[in-house]
Amino acid sequence: VQLQASGGGLVQTGGSLRLSCTASGSIFGSFVMEWYRQVPGAQRERVASISNGGSTGYADSVKGRFTISEDNAKNTVYLQMNSLKPEDTGVYYCSRIDRSRRYWGQGTLVTVSS
Repeated sequence: VQLQASGGGLVQTGGSLRLSCTASGSIFGSFVMEWYRQVPGAQRERVASISNGGSTGYADSVKGRFTISEDNAKNTVYLQMNSLKPEDTGVYYCSRIDRSRRYWGQGTLVTVSS
């Protein structure tokens, strides 16, 4: 399973970005997709998750601002990030749990300027 993440960039406080993560390879219909973010010196933090059944979960720090969604036809998961804050800055990684194995995509950098 390969994951390709994109959509990061530089945005001002209050702005929006949409991250995308497309899965390819030997993927299975039942899965969980997650977005994590990491800043230097800190552990990777899970910010949002979605299952193939459509159940979603969010970290308290992003509830009401971030929305995770999926397009099964494109094997793509999105993270819509609104009302961005400087503390949202970090490298965002997508991850897929597929048949009990976890796969990681490459990170995409999000920088929110104050």
